Amino acid sequence: MTPPIILLLAVLLDRVLGEVQRWHPLVGFGRLADRLEVFFHPGANANETVLITRVRGALAVVLLIAPLMLVAALISDHTPFGKIFDLALVYISIGSTSLRQHAVAVAEALEQENLPEARLRVGKIVSRDTASLQKDDIVRATIESVLENGNDAIFGPVIWYMVMGAPGVVLYRLANTLDAMWGYRNERYLQFGWAAAKLDDILNWIPARLTAGTYTILGKRGSAWDCWQSQGSLWYSPNAGPVMAAGAGALEVKLGGPAIYHGTPKLRPELGTGKDPEIPDIKSSLNLIENGILLWVAFFVIEGFFSA
Repeated sequence: MTPPIILLLAVLLDRVLGEVQRWHPLVGFGRLADRLEVFFHPGANANETVLITRVRGALAVVLLIAPLMLVAALISDHTPFGKIFDLALVYISIGSTSLRQHAVAVAEALEQENLPEARLRVGKIVSRDTASLQKDDIVRATIESVLENGNDAIFGPVIWYMVMGAPGVVLYRLANTLDAMWGYRNERYLQFGWAAAKLDDILNWIPARLTAGTYTILGKRGSAWDCWQSQGSLWYSPNAGPVMAAGAGALEVKLGGPAIYHGTPKLRPELGTGKDPEIPDIKSSLNLIENGILLWVAFFVIEGFFSA
């Protein structure tokens, strides 16, 4: 099996089987990271310099990721079942079906005018506080999560697999997981999580812009491009900004604005153009993601055919 065929089969497996429900490797990795954090970052130390704290965090990142990349390379390249391993790895690394299920569940609760259930469901896919969100806020939060996860959970792993094979998928997904765990800009993680956040930024720089380009091609091209160029750099994340701005423009909806994270209000810039998002726009954002998957898989399969 060639990498494009492995990618195609992995996408089909995700569509048929969905997300792994038990013994997901990333859950186990998260527990391992928690244990290593206890050793490398036991608590605040007034006498410790910023540099030392950052070095501790960087060492933790290297110790967590590098050995698993090596193992992935050895299994993929030097065992009889290397291709099957690659297929399984790519399958568990992409989350298209899971993302759709979560977003559709939110949309269904909103359609039933069950606001408490919608808040509960959207809380599973966003990191902001959801207890006081109203209908429009929930719709906006869901679409933002879909667009951002289009890069983090779908296009990013795909691109890094095609660039580096199994080690690339491991590197990307584990760095992304550590950023989600340690990348907070609060007192505990600002310095310790610096390396994890920077690594995630570096690994996402190209995929994020390819994702923004995908949204632009498949959506309302003019507004997607204009929003990407004029608003992408205003967002607090250098990679999420282009992705969400292009996605909002592609859908011709307004996203962003104030939100509450861990009890603290955060003033976020507005992204997109046109109208405020409505419930049907959740499904439109999911269609944008799925069409993007089809586009990338077709591209790699055709490219692989002609380069064979």
